Amino acid sequence: MNEFEKNVQSKRNDAIDSGVGFVVGFVFFAAIFVIGAVIEIIGK
Repeated sequence: MNEFEKNVQSKRNDAIDSGVGFVVGFVFFAAIFVIGAVIEIIGK
């Protein structure tokens, strides 16, 4: 076992962090899509 395995900075579950990252990315792109759709509807 190497030095980094012995001295872990964060003991949280990686699945939680990856899930939060996925949700944040999804919400970001969904907001861009909604803004674009609203602009297209207003422009007609």
